[in-house]
Amino acid sequence: MIKAGILGGGQLGRMLLQEAANYPVHISIMENDSHCPAAHLCNVFVKGDITRYEDVMRFGEGLDVLTIEIENVNIEALYDLEKKGCRIIPSPEALHTIKNKILQKEFYSKNNIPTAPYKILEDRAALKSNVDFLPAVHKLAMGGYDGKGVQVIRTEADIELGFDAPAVLEKMIEIEKEIAITVAVSTDGSIAVYPAVEMVFDPILNLLDYQICPANIDAAILSTAASMAIAVAKNLNSAGLFAIEMFVDKHNTVWVNETAPRVHNSGHHTIEAHYSSQFDMLWRIMLKYPLGNTEKIKSSIMVNLVGAEGFAGDAIYEGIEEVLAIPDAFIHLYGKKETKPGRKMGHATILSDQKQDLIQQANKIKRTLAIKGTKKL
Repeated sequence: MIKAGILGGGQLGRMLLQEAANYPVHISIMENDSHCPAAHLCNVFVKGDITRYEDVMRFGEGLDVLTIEIENVNIEALYDLEKKGCRIIPSPEALHTIKNKILQKEFYSKNNIPTAPYKILEDRAALKSNVDFLPAVHKLAMGGYDGKGVQVIRTEADIELGFDAPAVLEKMIEIEKEIAITVAVSTDGSIAVYPAVEMVFDPILNLLDYQICPANIDAAILSTAASMAIAVAKNLNSAGLFAIEMFVDKHNTVWVNETAPRVHNSGHHTIEAHYSSQFDMLWRIMLKYPLGNTEKIKSSIMVNLVGAEGFAGDAIYEGIEEVLAIPDAFIHLYGKKETKPGRKMGHATILSDQKQDLIQQANKIKRTLAIKGTKKL
């Protein structure tokens, strides 16, 4: 039986493990929290720091294949494990490129992949020399995640909000829509592409609020976007699953925003709505099986379920029964014991080929399902 490892034990690891039950694979998880969402589902749980070289090396020795559920891992250890014969998916080189937003932007430029104009800045002081580039978005080179490490700088007055560390200053695009396309690449170079999803973000939390699949965009634009997503995946020269987030501007120009080298929030709907989910697909890649069918079974909408404002502590779920009474509605809770405002606690997916029905039901879920806590803030 193949021995596989996952660095990180959050909700992505949890959903990977739920899908892995269908395959002959022995799975180890490493995470520094023994009560993390994935801890009780794996064959072996190892408590450790995924950013520490010694911990990652110790964890990876003896494994056949290793993947990640978050980019913030020790790359040097992955390079060394690869030299020892462990297959790393995606490759350490691809992770090295994507993990650092400066390197990621330079990768797009080098490979002629359209991305928003940008400048590379070393610290906050450098922002003052680039006032003429505003409005722009300041993105930390390292460590940003789920809306953190991103700051909008509209005018000179906002400069103090910027990061005093190496970062990308990216020209603000007049966004019409945000979309994402997931591309699967097998070890033999075969490619499968999921239909584009249309993403709507919470402007306060800077998190994905909900998304619709397929995206309601002109066929010519979707064709361009798919070609760009495939170009990103191919030029990374790595097997794996790559979620490419893109902007469509007011002039119907498509720009690559960022790439995630792993299963991603923009692909959660595929669990019910597609023949092969993104989680199934990654196992197929890791176990060297044929790629799955990315076609949709039905159109879908996915709603992120986050902790309610004003509450923290042990999670209390309200409205689950009402949501499950909705035809073709599915709830996934991530097993996080504690909630706090804006924390991702789960998601809900609804299937229907009527777009208006999807939107109505999504709004009903947002009104009905609340995740509160034992402590009022």
